[in-house]
Amino acid sequence: MPTQRFFPTLIHAASLQGRDWRQFNNRLLRECLQLRVDDEAGQRWSKQNYPGGYTSYSSVPRMHTLSPTFAALEKKLNRHVRAFARKLQLDIEQRPLAMTDCWVNIMPRHVVHGLHLHPLSTISGTYYVQTLKGSPGIKFEDPRLDRFMAAPPRRMDARTENKPWVVLPAQAGSLVLFESWLRHEVAPNPLAAERISISFNYGWF
Repeated sequence: MPTQRFFPTLIHAASLQGRDWRQFNNRLLRECLQLRVDDEAGQRWSKQNYPGGYTSYSSVPRMHTLSPTFAALEKKLNRHVRAFARKLQLDIEQRPLAMTDCWVNIMPRHVVHGLHLHPLSTISGTYYVQTLKGSPGIKFEDPRLDRFMAAPPRRMDARTENKPWVVLPAQAGSLVLFESWLRHEVAPNPLAAERISISFNYGWF
């Protein structure tokens, strides 16, 4: 083929588990909501840094070490992370990836999660605990975007791999994994229902 694909950006999107996911998901939901009530430090930090929403990012960022339910989530996620690492062909035989951070995000109406990445991590991701139809998905930016310079805009019917932005839908019971250097954001929640997710990082050092 005269035209070849190089430097692909891979994203893993899948259901956490097959059948019987709702019971486990309901346990996570209860703990996420209770954490918001109990975590006064997180409430204060969120008021300043996550207006209108709640996150335990700065206050309780290692939920997998505190809650048996979140520890069970870690075990379920490990299978997906290993599969994704194989697709990426990462050499982690001598030092396997391990979860380093795990925190809760609650987005009521109009709350936004601005463009960012996850430094000092290898693979990052999100598990969706509560979403309704119309909940905003996660939006990924082409990592070459700041180098496009004089490039014309992409056609509306361009293939997904050629678009400068891609949005993956948010669906309860599903997860998304990506390399931590990939910038991403979540648009303002247009719904009255809260969008609840659990974010996490895996590292190898």
